[in-house]
Amino acid sequence: MRTRPLKVALLGCGVVGSEVARIMTTHAGDLAARIGAPVELAGVAVRRPSKVREGIDPALITTDATALVKRGDIDVVVEVIGGIEPARTLITTAFEHGASVVSANKALLAEDGATLYAAAERHGRDLYFEAAVAGAIPLIRPLRESLAGDKVNRVLGIVNGTTNFILDRMDTAGAGYSEALDEATALGYAEADPTADVEGFDAAAKAAILAGIAFHTRVGLDDVHREGITEVTSADLASAKRMGCTVKLLAICERAADGRSVTARVHPAMIPLSHPLASVREAYNAVFVEAEAAGQLMFYGPGAGGSPTASAVLGDLVAVCRNKLNEATGPGESAYTQLPVSPMGEVVTRYHISLDVADKPGVLAQVATVFAEHGVSIDTVRQKGRQDGNGEAALVVVTHRAPDAALSGTVEALRKLDTVRGVASIMRVEGE
Repeated sequence: MRTRPLKVALLGCGVVGSEVARIMTTHAGDLAARIGAPVELAGVAVRRPSKVREGIDPALITTDATALVKRGDIDVVVEVIGGIEPARTLITTAFEHGASVVSANKALLAEDGATLYAAAERHGRDLYFEAAVAGAIPLIRPLRESLAGDKVNRVLGIVNGTTNFILDRMDTAGAGYSEALDEATALGYAEADPTADVEGFDAAAKAAILAGIAFHTRVGLDDVHREGITEVTSADLASAKRMGCTVKLLAICERAADGRSVTARVHPAMIPLSHPLASVREAYNAVFVEAEAAGQLMFYGPGAGGSPTASAVLGDLVAVCRNKLNEATGPGESAYTQLPVSPMGEVVTRYHISLDVADKPGVLAQVATVFAEHGVSIDTVRQKGRQDGNGEAALVVVTHRAPDAALSGTVEALRKLDTVRGVASIMRVEGE
């Protein structure tokens, strides 16, 4: 074993960073044995140096992250500060000064991964980011390495624990959205500002990363169709139950049937209770990968939190350190296919549409005519008069598979009917 330690700079010492530092210290012997050389925490960049950080030598703390990554003796930089800047500049600076990088920064990778890949390749360094998607679940490495010889056609899954917890509570406990969000916040699953989670930004960033790796093409955050869960109601969950379904926020990345394009989307969807994703509870994540030779693979586990995310970071750290010792680098960007990303309007799926309509004869025929005129075939219809005597009824239509653009045109036309008082909800049906 080499006696000179590999030196690690840690950028950020919050929930994840502090756990990374703790594991590096408490498992130093095991890490050294697995890598072939000891690893040493050489510096920790933070914003608030006065905060007490148990188990970390105060002499390692600095507020000058730039100076830390420019040190010529740093072998690996671990970036867990998040956001776009200064993370992007710090990472590229680390490459320029001879360090490889382990990152958990999904937002940066989704927005400007190409810049990071290019900088890593230019300087002959590693960029690893297992922790950026699905916490402790090994997903990036299987896609980049284990399935490198296969053709991945679809990635489908639950990649945000906060929204899964909220929808699970709405489904199993009958809670309303606000009540379930409050519970998620109290338990630490949701941030004080939950926008990134509940509006689907977090899941969309992960979908962009997964699609890019799975399909060997560049997929940015702007390429991902995104809808959050803030409009999901208890009535939607109840309607799903009547269909033998539940509601999940899904990230779906697909290769077109002709192989000439890809799509990436995040939105709530009804899935059958018989589907394995329906049983994913609380803040857990689960992802299906469908490959041509391997078939269907499922990855399941805790998708967030200090310890699970730190586990993924440390796994990458071990791999990068081994590469450093062997004077080699791991896989870089693979975007050779350069496939176009198709718009959401071309996505084909089924739909569940709930309408408030006038409770009188002929309404169903009018609604059915609109669907037919836009080429959307109806599978089932359920109509129920309201008890309040206001002359309205609830009409639920479930369609066969149709392009999203055709469904949008149908809904726009339905809103113009005098007999349609409102479109209560629209939800896609997946996983059948």
